[in-house]
Amino acid sequence: MRIAQVVQDSIVDGPGFRLAVFTQGCPHGCPGCHNPETHDFSGGTEMTVEEIIEKLKKNPLMKGLTLSGGEPFCQAEECTRLAELARENGVRNVWAYSGWTFEQLLNSEDSGKISLLRQLDVLVDGPFILSQRSLAIPWRGSKNQRLIDVKASLEAGTAVEWQPA
Repeated sequence: MRIAQVVQDSIVDGPGFRLAVFTQGCPHGCPGCHNPETHDFSGGTEMTVEEIIEKLKKNPLMKGLTLSGGEPFCQAEECTRLAELARENGVRNVWAYSGWTFEQLLNSEDSGKISLLRQLDVLVDGPFILSQRSLAIPWRGSKNQRLIDVKASLEAGTAVEWQPA
């Protein structure tokens, strides 16, 4: 996988202590993106899924995995495998950030994107829009972005907003 960064003990990329994996490469190019260094598909470094899981295993307090970027759905196969192995190693929930909307991913003809979507508990969807930037909303950069309960949404066939327990 092409990785920009792996952050252990993140508390800003979803609830609780999380392993945040920032994938390298993004086609969206959102103006004002806070991770523009992740846009170049040839940047970052190569890591295996197993190397990332080893980082997860080093801290038993990490109960969440967040896939961010860049655009994790551009490396859907690897991110799907990472999510599967994380769950096998005690991760309770998996989040992903995407510049694509839930509807765009659900209607994709790319089976890899659908497989990754099915591994998620929460999807933070939609492009970052600088004019809608807000520091007052948790876990999102702009007001257009939604916190999608993926399992409920897949069952309903429409986006269902995630509500914290």
